[in-house]
Amino acid sequence: GEDSSRDDTIRALCQEVLSTIREVAQMNALFKEQVVNLVPSSHLFDMNDPYRLADFAASLSSGGDVEDLQAVLEEKDPELRLHKALVLLSKEREVSKLQKEISAKVEEKMSEAQRKYFLTEQLKSIKKELGMEKDDKETLIEKYRKKLSEYPSIPEDINEIIESELDKLSALEKNSSEFNVTRSYLDWLTAIPWGVTTEENFDISDARKVLDSDHYGM
Repeated sequence: GEDSSRDDTIRALCQEVLSTIREVAQMNALFKEQVVNLVPSSHLFDMNDPYRLADFAASLSSGGDVEDLQAVLEEKDPELRLHKALVLLSKEREVSKLQKEISAKVEEKMSEAQRKYFLTEQLKSIKKELGMEKDDKETLIEKYRKKLSEYPSIPEDINEIIESELDKLSALEKNSSEFNVTRSYLDWLTAIPWGVTTEENFDISDARKVLDSDHYGM
């Protein structure tokens, strides 16, 4: 009567402990590894011995405090010992569920970011194909040409250098260091006011005024 009912309860608790171990192992790779490593060498693991099974379950728990583990080991009643071990395993299961959720969210965010990147790149290519968006290099070269067209006259040899540098720029990779060097050179070449002159003023009194305001007292 009472003994067989108690045996049934202990057997049911043993099954519950085993099924919780299985459940956590499916969710948590580290926990699974721990089970695999402990089972062959463990004198604790015995499915038919509630004491050993409870101790084995408790030893797998990383979430429990030392006091909790101690409480399992010190419990003399097999039913209560299994109960306490099951509480620790349940904590382990909740932590593993949480880790799985966090991991899934991180993965979702990453794949979302990757998807966004690929779509942006595709959109750029489509726009370029349709002539809706110019390449950064083309925009840069157009900017240089516009600037050069504002200058009255550029010496022929200088013009040849600029054209050669513009050709080089359009052939280079945007991320290369040579691209940046060429760009800096073109920035400088196109910033020089070619053919722009100011009217000379040879009036002595004007010159004195300028010198006095710049270098007064010298």
